[in-house]
Amino acid sequence: MERSMPESGQKTTRGNRDETGPVAPDAPGALAAAGVPAAAPDPAAPGVTAPAPAAPGVTAARRTGLLVTLVLGGLTALPPLSMDMYLPALPEVTGALGAPAATVQLTLTACLAGMALGQLVVGPMSDKWGRRRPLLAGMVVYVLATAACAFAPTAGTLVGFRLLQGLAGAAGIVIARAVVRDLYDGVEMARFFSTLMLISGVAPIVAPLIGGQILRITDWRGVFHVLAAIGVLLTVVVHRFLGETLPPERRHEGGVGEALRTMRGLLADRVFTGYMLTGGLAFAVLFSYISASPFVVQELYGASPQTFSLLFGLNSVGLVVVGQINGKLLVGRVSLDKALGWGLGTILLAATALLLMTTGVFGKAGLVPVSAGLFVLMSAMGLAMPNTNAQALMRTPHAAGSASALLGTSSFLVGAVASPLVGIAGEHTAVPMAVVQLTCAVLALACFLGLCRPWRADAGAVPAPAAGKARGSAA
Repeated sequence: MERSMPESGQKTTRGNRDETGPVAPDAPGALAAAGVPAAAPDPAAPGVTAPAPAAPGVTAARRTGLLVTLVLGGLTALPPLSMDMYLPALPEVTGALGAPAATVQLTLTACLAGMALGQLVVGPMSDKWGRRRPLLAGMVVYVLATAACAFAPTAGTLVGFRLLQGLAGAAGIVIARAVVRDLYDGVEMARFFSTLMLISGVAPIVAPLIGGQILRITDWRGVFHVLAAIGVLLTVVVHRFLGETLPPERRHEGGVGEALRTMRGLLADRVFTGYMLTGGLAFAVLFSYISASPFVVQELYGASPQTFSLLFGLNSVGLVVVGQINGKLLVGRVSLDKALGWGLGTILLAATALLLMTTGVFGKAGLVPVSAGLFVLMSAMGLAMPNTNAQALMRTPHAAGSASALLGTSSFLVGAVASPLVGIAGEHTAVPMAVVQLTCAVLALACFLGLCRPWRADAGAVPAPAAGKARGSAA
């Protein structure tokens, strides 16, 4: 007996599993038709197999899959582009608009809150109407809102436009994750998230560098002109190359009430909620760094915008490298929960070291040791972020859009709360940043252990109702 799995474009046969990657939307079944052999079960990851070796004749499908990967990578790169390219300009915005640092940091909070709330709307919409239409609509509004940011006359107006920018930009975030769930399952999904981290990880590396160079030739408004141009380019690429991955027969017909019931059912799953909260709190650690580091590095330690951009890019390299180690070496050999636990433990240790350094326990700490602590903390995100997403989405094949919305909303809302807290004591101390990071790291580890309970044999099992909706049977 064979069970079809439309969510991933794969087939599962008793004892064997074909996991060769996404099937191109315009060529369904291409990989299966090419005769790719099934993989043997991986003893290190019970119930999940490693990808089968490529067979001759799948070159065209592989090429199409790479193109889809690049498009999804561009969508997931949009949030760090929107945030990080703007970071070197924060001190300049403070002076240009005559606003205090805490108010200017609200421009980050507004964008983040918009991305959180927008996902709650766009995620269920994509489950009902497919992935393409909501995505393209969101991208168009994103371009218009970003252009408006460039002409904001006051800090309050800029906060409002950044909120709209975040609401529209949410489409790219939530739908990219939902498309991954449409095309992949199991270990392959975790590997794909690590691949996306490689692509999207380039954005935080180059974005502050680009922002710093833009500030050499123009003011902070030029940063938003460049972001608007990037948005236009990405909209054209999505329209041209990203096909629909959710066929009509798998869409939900219900309205708002049905979407709310679906989300309530997802939240009732203790393990899904545990991964959601773990990922959200880990993201808060990351965003507290993003929000505070421009002032800590430039104002507290006197670094130039270009030096800050280089340090920020180095930390992003660490995140990308560890993410690739996770996807290429650990996934399939070590359980996802174990890799996730290693990441959370490392984040906790790095946050503790940063708090000790910033409070002067080791004497006056300079830029080098503080930067080293931040590098370790950022690098460990390469273990935490892809594995929380993969574990949560593996439990929700029947509602990938709604599940992706909840994952994204929780992350961005917690990050939006963390952002103003790191500046609560002013621009001349890094202690609030370290306190927020350590608190969120402790809570993330507590949620992982208390709700996900990774030591249980059934911790990663898909709940029966979800499995029933997700997988049909065929003789």
